[in-house]
Amino acid sequence: MIRPTRRTATEADFTRRRLAQLAVLGLTAGAAPTALPGTASAAAPSEAASAARASAKAPSAGRPHYDRARRLAADDPVLRALVTALTPGPVPPPLPAPAPAPVKLFDNLVLLSTGRVSAMAVLTDDGIVLIDALTSPADAEGVIIPGLRAVGADPAAIRHVVVTHGHADHFGGAQTLADRYGARVHMSAADWDLLARTRPADAPVRDLDIADCEQLTLGGTTIELHHTPGHTPGTVSPVIPVRAGRRHHSAMLWGGLKPPSTVAGLRTLLASVRSFRAVMRRTNVEVELSNHPNDHGLERAEQLRHQPPGAANPFLLGGPRTQRYMAVMDAMLRGHIADAEAAEAA
Repeated sequence: MIRPTRRTATEADFTRRRLAQLAVLGLTAGAAPTALPGTASAAAPSEAASAARASAKAPSAGRPHYDRARRLAADDPVLRALVTALTPGPVPPPLPAPAPAPVKLFDNLVLLSTGRVSAMAVLTDDGIVLIDALTSPADAEGVIIPGLRAVGADPAAIRHVVVTHGHADHFGGAQTLADRYGARVHMSAADWDLLARTRPADAPVRDLDIADCEQLTLGGTTIELHHTPGHTPGTVSPVIPVRAGRRHHSAMLWGGLKPPSTVAGLRTLLASVRSFRAVMRRTNVEVELSNHPNDHGLERAEQLRHQPPGAANPFLLGGPRTQRYMAVMDAMLRGHIADAEAAEAA
């Protein structure tokens, strides 16, 4: 079982330390949701600005696909954030975001975030599976470990660290957790190889390879791990069982969003979107998660933190809406492909 600890602060302690920051952002209880600095919403102040940027900057070859994505997104803040994140053209640098306090998105799922990048801890009866490990050993020490304690979980129970892809902001704390708690570190073979070529000095020691469609089971909880290459050669996207009281749901976390620049790479990413949509239908995914603030996720986390008991969970989108999320991604990537093909032909 996950063991509570008495050594550090509670989740309420974390929250109180940040209430003043959140009040400035309009995110304290009773306030209307406001975009957090550093999120996609903050990078593009309005949908009109996002559309104008696309219209002004995107080559005409891709514009019909971007327009279709915006129609699919309509007024859905989660889908609109995705359109903004994938719209080509220069984006103003995001403002620094306060690191949000850890929060349980579901009874067995904890968000641990620096503001710019997030990890998810899956709590099981036999330990913790951590999805991503943030940017550095300092994040492991200062965000992941105290964050777990704040929600009553023992970080010593971390058994597995699943790294979605081989970028430093996702594997940075993995070796610290492996050394301290004996956690096994999982990554696709392609991205272990990527790290051996590009980050040999700071990569974690190569441990376990993730096979496509692999099932990782701990404490009666089985997480599916699917290869979704494109963002990196071996990006992995998990499907995670989550629960709220007696209700059980299936959650997805798209492993890496930023598109590559080549037509071949974009087509690989589009194929991953299509294959993963089929996985989502099979597993009846109703919950969407992200490891970066490109999906209105931090805003939803604050909404969840402050809303009254019994209110609808903002991460529970339902099957049709999660499928529409992927349809928006599909349309935006088609736009990128059309742009890249036009550029190659010019």
